[in-house]
Amino acid sequence: MVKRLLMVCIGVWLQVASAVTVVDDRQVAVTFTQAPKRIVTLLPSLAETVCVLGACDRLVGTDKHANWPISVKALPKLGGLDDTQLEALVRLKPDVVLLAKSARIIHRLQALGIPVVALEPQSFADVQRVLRAVAVVLQLPDAQAQADAVWASIQTQIAKANSQLPASSLNATVYFEASTGGYAAGESSFMGEVMHQLGLKNIVPASMGAFPQLNPEFVVRANPQLIVLAQPMVTQLSQRPGWSGIDAIKHQRVCAFPPQQADVLVRPGPRLGEAAQLISDCVKRSFAL
Repeated sequence: MVKRLLMVCIGVWLQVASAVTVVDDRQVAVTFTQAPKRIVTLLPSLAETVCVLGACDRLVGTDKHANWPISVKALPKLGGLDDTQLEALVRLKPDVVLLAKSARIIHRLQALGIPVVALEPQSFADVQRVLRAVAVVLQLPDAQAQADAVWASIQTQIAKANSQLPASSLNATVYFEASTGGYAAGESSFMGEVMHQLGLKNIVPASMGAFPQLNPEFVVRANPQLIVLAQPMVTQLSQRPGWSGIDAIKHQRVCAFPPQQADVLVRPGPRLGEAAQLISDCVKRSFAL
């Protein structure tokens, strides 16, 4: 009897000892007494982060846009930020839902007793922080070391991409259109930092925020030497009022990426090194003209 009681006490102690707490982007502390085995992500970059940390097998559902690595395509798709399918999500019985802090469904999930961790990286440093936070949630052995190893790999890839650039591109001004409606990646965004590390000068200063919506005239006045945008947005680019006179358009220094590559560029996750290489290749092509 005493031995059995002792074993129960040891079990309880081990469970408490393994508890971890993560402070998310709402500044809410979320505690886990054991590693979550059933995870739902509602942001593509969070699914990618879980997978790059070796826990893809714990994912049971994702948002509708998650498509990397290829294995996540087979998982149940639960909508997006504003149209998450709550009933379908609940049926998956997740131990935790990783999502953006702007997701409308947070309070409903909490009311149902489903743990949520809100992580919405925008800056370069945010990506490293989220890597570490997710590693802690997963309760990986040496969580910080594993997250830092991924981060070191990203930095190595960026340095390699930088080493391939022609001297003529140094300090070239660039406009990065992140989405339709004129939303740009500014200096303070994760892509802004990548471009800075590649020696490019962003026309959108940090004071304007990470992803400001720009008046088209702002871009005309800034007259960037390089324009980066997703392919669907390139249609009739030169027909935007005043844009035909922009240096980047006159010299055909416009990099229009297809959707699969655009995903890499606009997701603040573990593929930032790959994003840097895409930008580097774009710059090499553009300044070789």
